[in-house]
Amino acid sequence: MERACHYEPRRWLALRQHFSDTARMNEAPEWKIPKWPFLLANAILIIAAAVVIYQAAHPISPAEIYISIGCVALGALLGCLPFILDYRATGKLIEVNAVTTVAEQLHDLKKYSAQITTATDQWAHVQESTKGHTEKTVTAAGEIAERMATEIREFNEFQVKLNDTEKGALRLEVEKLRRTEGEWLQVVARILDHIFALHTAATRSGQPDLAEQIGSFQNACRDAARRVGLTPFNAVPDEKLDAQKHRAHDVENPPADAVVAETLAPGMTFQGRLIRPALVRLHDASAPVTEPAKEAVEATPEKSEAAVPGQLALEAD
Repeated sequence: MERACHYEPRRWLALRQHFSDTARMNEAPEWKIPKWPFLLANAILIIAAAVVIYQAAHPISPAEIYISIGCVALGALLGCLPFILDYRATGKLIEVNAVTTVAEQLHDLKKYSAQITTATDQWAHVQESTKGHTEKTVTAAGEIAERMATEIREFNEFQVKLNDTEKGALRLEVEKLRRTEGEWLQVVARILDHIFALHTAATRSGQPDLAEQIGSFQNACRDAARRVGLTPFNAVPDEKLDAQKHRAHDVENPPADAVVAETLAPGMTFQGRLIRPALVRLHDASAPVTEPAKEAVEATPEKSEAAVPGQLALEAD
């Protein structure tokens, strides 16, 4: 390494004894070779070749030709020689600079190696001095992690219990709300059934003014019920019996072509779902004639009590 750092480059090129200007190569300006001696020699040799050709007797002899060619070739060589020497000198300069740069980098590398060694020694000393504290820190960290895991587990169990309690309370509230909903639906349905029976009786009484007043009252009550989602509906007379929307009065298995004669009790839907079909009387010549108003007043509440709770129970489920 020391030898590389004290490398002494060669400071001379060929032809030193003839061209002293190329002896020292320490600085870049000194590496330039004067070219005028070479160019002068080149011109002299070319002139000599021209003189030989001019003074020779014709035809020119081979010796004169060889002399002329030799002079021209030697002149050309002398003309190229300074450029060749410049090229070699530049190459040497590049090598010297590269060696100097490498030496400087090696010197910096030595300093870095010394710094790394010092840092390694300091780190080893720190590790030795903190070895006991590190073990304590690791133990404390493990204990903290265990406590955190225990607390997280207890918190999760508490959350599960709290969720179960809230779900139970919400389920109980929902059941209460559904029970209350079923109760007030039954009450409203019975009221609407009685109003329908009253309107039917007024219609049968032959008093148009009374029937109109009770009809307006019935429509107002039905509009109020629609506001909470309860919608009563009547079967259309002469309509074909629909087993989904209609229930035949005192007929267990009505025929497929049965036709509705009149509505005895209105059907009802709650929020778009059917909760009770309409109670209807079918066209049947053999059936006994009954008074619709009395039948609606007496039979409708019983059908309402029998039909509505079952349907509401299905809705609550």
